[in-house]
Formats: sequence, structure tokens, C-alpha cells
Amino acid sequence: MADALVVDVYKATQSFPAEERYGLVSQVRRAAVSVPTNIVEGCARESQRDYLRFLSIALGSLREVGYLLDLSRRLGFLPEEQGRQLDGQYNEAARTLAGLVKSLSR
Repeated sequence: MADALVVDVYKATQSFPAEERYGLVSQVRRAAVSVPTNIVEGCARESQRDYLRFLSIALGSLREVGYLLDLSRRLGFLPEEQGRQLDGQYNEAARTLAGLVKSLSR
């Protein structure tokens, strides 16, 4: 889910204004990429504690993506339909990741 969100964030931000290339576009793309990379890196760790730490970082980055997508929509950079689709992906990924963290924390 996180990987699919990255791909769709990249596609969506291609049409953002050129002056946002080093601002909002860069920020939302870096945050989106951070989610699956931290999940993958955490999986490779030796302990569950380390894994949970990386999952927590991934969840923080995912929340950042959610905010930046909402901001992009409010600024008029994302068409409403595309914004709804990304919001749905974000919500599904956030529920799943939060559930995994909660399950592993028990």
C-alpha cells in the first residue's frame, strides 16, 4: 500500500506548479518515499524493538504525507477526484500501519 501511494504521489505532483518543484513537490515526495523505505529497513532489523521504531518513523512520515496532500488540495494543486483517491490510499495505509504497530506493541 505504501509503495502504491508513493507511485501515485509522484504522478499527482507532476502537474504541480513549477515553482513548487523544490518546495511542496519535494517535501511530499520525500515523505512518501520515507514510508515504505522505513518499513523495509525496519524489517531487516534484528529486534522487534528496532522494527517498531522504524514503523513509528514510517507512520510519522505517512501522517506528513496526509497533511501535505490535504494542503495541496486546499491550494488547488490537486483536482478533487485525484485528491479523494489519494486520501483513500492514505487512510487505508494509515489504518494498516497503525494496526501493525499496535499489534506488535502488545
